[in-house]
Amino acid sequence: MAHNDVKGKVVLIAGGGKNLGGLLSRDFAKKGAKLAIHYNSESTRAEAEQTLADVQSNGAEAFLFQGNLTDVKNISKFFDETIAKYGGIDIAINTVGKVLKKPFVDTTEAEYDSMSDINSKIAYFFIQEAGKKLNDNGKICTIVTSLLAAYTGLYSTYEGMKAPVEHFTRAASKEFGARGISVTAVAPGPMDTPFFYGQENDDAVAYHKSAAALGGLTDIKNIAPLIEFLVTDGWWITGQTIFANGGYTTR
Repeated sequence: MAHNDVKGKVVLIAGGGKNLGGLLSRDFAKKGAKLAIHYNSESTRAEAEQTLADVQSNGAEAFLFQGNLTDVKNISKFFDETIAKYGGIDIAINTVGKVLKKPFVDTTEAEYDSMSDINSKIAYFFIQEAGKKLNDNGKICTIVTSLLAAYTGLYSTYEGMKAPVEHFTRAASKEFGARGISVTAVAPGPMDTPFFYGQENDDAVAYHKSAAALGGLTDIKNIAPLIEFLVTDGWWITGQTIFANGGYTTR
């Protein structure tokens, strides 16, 4: 099957119930893919169910999987249930993340551990599971952050715990390449979603909006097409982190 056609392909999305993940779920559904949509907890169930309804209204096969992926066996379970339902997986996308904006000296061990689990550990074992279980010529993409190229304080655990994902992406792309599997990471700028606003005061929001060369915050609609490209026509790009932020940071 052509790299560029997702019709009939199976797309698994961690954090696929809302925000960027929800948009990806809807886009892939319109293109005829089958969806496995993960959401974390009861608090996000309603949004995930709305996403599922939208996806199914586009005629796509889809199901929801609820689980805390910091418990690695839930990652395995998500992949296994998807394979049991659809017979295989072609594309695996991890949009899961957590932001903490806090001074270095005030960060607690519990906060460090939580940030590490959500931003690094899930990413590592998601890529590992995909490497074990994806069909040949599959595609793996992880969402990181444009703060990886920023010189800033207050995000030490967020930047610091997303940074290893670049290395995971490189290593996995090298190891999985013989099977035609591309592995990429996408680094958006601050996105105009509830995920962003929870951390920022009005002054900071104004700064982030003014910081991008093209102006404004990153819209999920500007990121989804890039991810969709990387897991289809853009499959020849592998092992790389792509910064997509309207000129917010670069390196």
